[in-house]
Amino acid sequence: MKIRTWPFTIRSPKKCFSLGILCWSLLAIPLAAQMGGMGMGRRGMGGGNYASTAQQGADYGMSSMMRSQGYQNLQNSEAAGNYQTAQSQQIDNRKKWTDTYFDMRKSNRKARADEAPSRISHEDAIRLAKSVAPPRLSSTQLDPTTGHIQYPLVLQDSIFTPYRSELDSLFAGRASSGSGLQIQDFQAIRTTLTKFKEVLKEHVQDYPSSEYGKARVFLNSLSNEANFPSG
Repeated sequence: MKIRTWPFTIRSPKKCFSLGILCWSLLAIPLAAQMGGMGMGRRGMGGGNYASTAQQGADYGMSSMMRSQGYQNLQNSEAAGNYQTAQSQQIDNRKKWTDTYFDMRKSNRKARADEAPSRISHEDAIRLAKSVAPPRLSSTQLDPTTGHIQYPLVLQDSIFTPYRSELDSLFAGRASSGSGLQIQDFQAIRTTLTKFKEVLKEHVQDYPSSEYGKARVFLNSLSNEANFPSG
């Protein structure tokens, strides 16, 4: 006698019954327990649930396998969803970080631009140069005709004699030419005045502060006069 039970064909009823018990034992325990709790199945001497037929045992095993497969599919689906969510959050975080970085750079550039001094026009630069330039010497301080220089009292000290003599000669030549200095004379005046100021600074403690200040302003003005023609 052949008995067909899914997915096997069994020739002996005894073997069929044994196979059903085996399937039930290996695959249908969780499902049989659940169904037994609802009054399904038969209770044996050990108090456990078991299939009454080979077909029922196979069905139990199949149901358990399908339940396990469904649970695995659910887990895989949840894992895939979690991965996509994490990837999306990572992309969002990178975008936020990039936006924040460029916003900070933009704010930094704006702050530096606001703190930077404003550029001035050419006319403003000329006015500023005139406002900080030392005052020009009067005709009694620098004679435009002869080039004679009337030095302040401090600068008449003997330690400054070499520098006064050099400047007197240069400005006398400037006055006699009736025009501006040649480049070499202009550079000579600037060089002599620089040395003059250095020596004066070395003796700053030898003079009253007010007289020292007047002497420095005079030398600055004398240097400025070299930029203009005589007369």
